[in-house]
Amino acid sequence: MPVELRDTYLFTTLTDSQLAQVKKLSRKISLVEDEVLFECGIPAGRFFLMLSGQIKLSRLSMDGNEKVIGIVHPGNTFAEALMFQEQPSYPVTATAIKDTELLGFDNQQFSQMLRESVDSCFRMMGDMSQRLRSLIKEIDDLTLQNATNRVAGLLYDYRSMREADVFSLDAPKGILASRLSVKPETFSRILHNLSDKEIISVKGNKITVLDPEALQELSHEDPYTGNKQINIPGGVCPLTGKKRCV
Repeated sequence: MPVELRDTYLFTTLTDSQLAQVKKLSRKISLVEDEVLFECGIPAGRFFLMLSGQIKLSRLSMDGNEKVIGIVHPGNTFAEALMFQEQPSYPVTATAIKDTELLGFDNQQFSQMLRESVDSCFRMMGDMSQRLRSLIKEIDDLTLQNATNRVAGLLYDYRSMREADVFSLDAPKGILASRLSVKPETFSRILHNLSDKEIISVKGNKITVLDPEALQELSHEDPYTGNKQINIPGGVCPLTGKKRCV
């Protein structure tokens, strides 16, 4: 399904003339698989809207290992918050997971437009606030949940958004494992264990949820207290970049 500017959260409050200006100033960018859009530390002059494909946002640890910070999907914008910094630089490296098309927008030109649209300013502030809440939820998951809980949470998010018990993981398992802060072999072992318990069935990247209630219980459980955790209503899943179903 094509991504339309008017349907994108960040641009919905713009007037027709402002939207026409945004289209005129946008720059279409095409990337092939594994091509880098920008590297960590370089000056941030643009933010982006995904049209198709996938982008991973990552950083390198001190020992040289890659940590995936986020995965961006079509219809989502990223790096727009940097336009509010005096001398912004990208805090992550953006790399195409598959062939990707996106639009780039000049930060200075867009920030000038925001000065003429109070509604758009508040819309952007609301979007950034929602992302902050999602990141806080993610920190809780990483600190309070074990690896099995985090993998179960990922699968439950996929099931909720697809509204189906059968779905495909739309990113390589190694990237999803890094996003969950687990090793690829641990990710595969957890999938195997969940399969042995007949909670899910796994064939390549295709997942079939056999016991939704058990998967939900694992995804929300605090392993230290045994209590169920509650997702933030309306939050955005940081793994898939889409709204959670709670």
